[in-house]
Amino acid sequence: MKNTKKVYPFTAIVGQENMKRALILNVINPSLGGVLIRGEKGTAKSTAVRALAQLLPERPQVEGCTFACDPEDKSSLCTKCSEKLVKNDELNRIKGKMKVIDLPVSATEDRVVGTLDIEHAIKNGEKKFEPGILAEANRNILYVDEVNLLDDHVVDVLLDSAAMGINTIEREGVSFSHPSKFILVGTMNPEEGDLRPQLLDRFGMVVDVIGERDTEKRVQVIKRRLQYEKDNEVFMSSYEEEQEKLRDKISKAKEILKEVTFDDKVLQMAATISIEMDVDGHRADISMIKTAMTIAAFNGRYEVDSKDMIEAAELTLPHRMRKKPFEEGVMDFSKVEEIINEIVKA
Repeated sequence: MKNTKKVYPFTAIVGQENMKRALILNVINPSLGGVLIRGEKGTAKSTAVRALAQLLPERPQVEGCTFACDPEDKSSLCTKCSEKLVKNDELNRIKGKMKVIDLPVSATEDRVVGTLDIEHAIKNGEKKFEPGILAEANRNILYVDEVNLLDDHVVDVLLDSAAMGINTIEREGVSFSHPSKFILVGTMNPEEGDLRPQLLDRFGMVVDVIGERDTEKRVQVIKRRLQYEKDNEVFMSSYEEEQEKLRDKISKAKEILKEVTFDDKVLQMAATISIEMDVDGHRADISMIKTAMTIAAFNGRYEVDSKDMIEAAELTLPHRMRKKPFEEGVMDFSKVEEIINEIVKA
């Protein structure tokens, strides 16, 4: 596959394994609820997101559709595409790439959700919708840099849409809905303020990133970047084989995921871990199991095992643990492993 845009290859990124893994898992299973990446500047957060989108293969979409509807998913079509089907009109297919849609910190609610022309609706008896960022984001990656600096209300709207897969605009008794299924990726520097715990909980995963502290890896970061800047075509072609392998692995994982199963012990693990680790609500339990299923699929397996659960807990629990005042909320993973091992032996 030829690189049409000069994007740094995903497989060339040195280190940051947790971040790369979290992004890949969300691409395989967009229902995981997105990922919040916390860390200092210059840790390849934006590079990784754009590189992953570039890595993915083309997918079918409806020609001329504002929302790039999937012609194979009849349950998630927009109003226009649904009406075409009712009239037995054919949905013309084209191939399209997953894109990264940026949401600026200064974005207003209208820019995010879109606007309805009320005057047009009253005069003509039909809805006229001006698409917003959530319309562009359907079936794409929605990237929010410095999500902690966004207006709380805009964050609420984003997370609701991410959870429901639908964006609904209501103005003066007129409402309009459209599909808005996207992979939400937020980044933030904790030094610039945190997210409210209620909003933090809505992200499926949170990963913390820091600059490489290993001399050898740090040398690799510099070396690869300079090679890329010197001749990006040569550099990208040298990683094409690795890119293709990962591309295939992700595609296979999407197929395997449909058939991944787990037993009652896995349910018991999720519930016991959440209780013992003092986690609020039930989102963590569900998120842990869905993540473990996706990890199994990525590793080419059809059944969740205890290692998948440990890995899933690492990504889905730390940000959901109840913090006492002045406590860092650092998670003791030896306790998680103990719980899982006890249940496996029982």
